[in-house]
Amino acid sequence: MSSIHTLRDLLRRPATRQRRPLAGLLLLGLLLAAPIVSHAQVRIEITGGAEAALPIAVVPFATDGARVNVDVDQIIRDNLYRSGLFDPLDPANFISTPSQFDDVRFRNWRALGADTLVVGRIRPGTNGNFQVRYELLDVYAGERLAGQRFNVTPAGLRNLAHTISDQIFEALIGRPGGFNSRIAYVEERGPVDDRQYHLVVAEADGHRPQRILQSAEPLMSPDWSPDGERLAYVSFESGRSSQIFVQEVATSERQIVASFAGINGAPAWSPDGEQLAITLSRGGNPDIYLLDLAGGEPRQLTRHFGIDTEPTWSPDGQTIYFTSNRGGSPQIYSVDVASGDVERVTFQGNYNASPSISGDGRFLAFAHEVDGGFRIAVQDLEEEFMRVLTEGPLDESPSFSASGSMIAYTRSANGTTELATVSVFGRVQGELTEFNHTVREPDWGPL
Repeated sequence: MSSIHTLRDLLRRPATRQRRPLAGLLLLGLLLAAPIVSHAQVRIEITGGAEAALPIAVVPFATDGARVNVDVDQIIRDNLYRSGLFDPLDPANFISTPSQFDDVRFRNWRALGADTLVVGRIRPGTNGNFQVRYELLDVYAGERLAGQRFNVTPAGLRNLAHTISDQIFEALIGRPGGFNSRIAYVEERGPVDDRQYHLVVAEADGHRPQRILQSAEPLMSPDWSPDGERLAYVSFESGRSSQIFVQEVATSERQIVASFAGINGAPAWSPDGEQLAITLSRGGNPDIYLLDLAGGEPRQLTRHFGIDTEPTWSPDGQTIYFTSNRGGSPQIYSVDVASGDVERVTFQGNYNASPSISGDGRFLAFAHEVDGGFRIAVQDLEEEFMRVLTEGPLDESPSFSASGSMIAYTRSANGTTELATVSVFGRVQGELTEFNHTVREPDWGPL
């Protein structure tokens, strides 16, 4: 049984005053000295659209003889579609393929129903590099909204496609798209009696995964620092008790930050990067503590005979949301960091766990039980309504993107689990991509 399922079973139990261990809350691992590149291609299934998605045409970029092995315009289309806010038009329906403003006949694109248009060109540059230019155009006004020129290496073309996607998103939506961010997740490989656990970092669309940690023991709870340079995670390196590590992603340098008796789990970075909210059982029961990374004793934030775990910070750093069964079944609660006052947040259904908060603090995503299965739901904290986004039957571990428009999560498929994304604005089923290995607990990094 996976640790996630064990945690679910424990959280389902009514809270009592009897102290008991939270077996399975922590999964642990052994770090290798240097990053290992994972050659397996991880791809994230796209699930998500919007009722009022913006129609946009992204024209295939002209190459002018440049030998390009990255489909820049397709990456842009996929990124924008995955956000749920855009409805990219099918290039097969384009009657022309302009590469610059002067070549565009706007009436043709209005006839296709496009509101905006992206054109671009890739030319051979010096020293094997490429010169790339793109323009974002308003089809109805016939005006240029954004555009830029770049000089990029062949290896940098994928990142450039994400950068262009971010610029288009921000120009039209008014906030960063987060396509140039990264996702961390845990991957399991091999048979049960010889299982290997990997901590993997990949691009936001799942490409170019890099294995930064390998272990013969389980791993759990990767969490990105606000600067995107470090990961906190749980390890059981001693073979007896759990420990929380902070690791530099680029160098693999790391340090133990929590190694107390009992449970050390579920690290979550504060918005200023100076503290971790963690789960400790120093008092006998799992509670939420604040750990100052500059040193000192952890400060206990919750005190209850139930199980308090899975903390996540509000963007302003004043509130922590967490999972607890203190009311008899797993629900999401909030605790005021300054006062310690606790309030219940979720009320629909008998199981709500694994909270993740959007960057603007408005939406709370979590795993929600429906008819014995588990789906990803979002609660609007301002309007106080909940919406179920996924179809189950076993969807877990939601994590908001930097833009707040997408959620990464894991779901069961064909006896294993896979990574998927869903838009908070709607649901359009995309192509299913199968994984060769079980993946779980994604954490979407910052910009």
